[in-house]
Amino acid sequence: MSLYLANILMALAWAAVTGSFSLINLVFGFALGTVALSLIREQVGSMGYFSKARRMISLMALFVYELVLSSVRVAVMVLNPRMELKPGILAYPLKVDRDFEITLLANLITLTPGTLSVDVSEDRRTLYVHALDCSDPDQTRQDIADGFERKILEAFR
Repeated sequence: MSLYLANILMALAWAAVTGSFSLINLVFGFALGTVALSLIREQVGSMGYFSKARRMISLMALFVYELVLSSVRVAVMVLNPRMELKPGILAYPLKVDRDFEITLLANLITLTPGTLSVDVSEDRRTLYVHALDCSDPDQTRQDIADGFERKILEAFR
């Protein structure tokens, strides 16, 4: 049985014991199950469940950080009286190859202010990205590779 399924069953057992199947009680039961499973993780033989959860939280934290940082950058660009923008479309070579990973990367790029995923090549090896400031396309490619793409690979592989 996977640890995730065991954790869900423990949350349901908690709700049954307490007599309340409210959302807050189920979430609390899930959290208690996570703590209990982490205490016996060596005995159940799987550490991947907890490290994967940490990596997914790390990806979410990176997205929030990039969202705030990009919002500030775009606001500064727009409020600048001269507004020296150099928009452009760049081709980004993908390291991710699964449909879910490509979709997640494209959506994270699109949701970040100042960038927009335009298209994916037919062979699914290139993502075309429109950037509000494309003055240094190599740096933009490097930022995507070291940021979102690296975190996606860590979280889902």
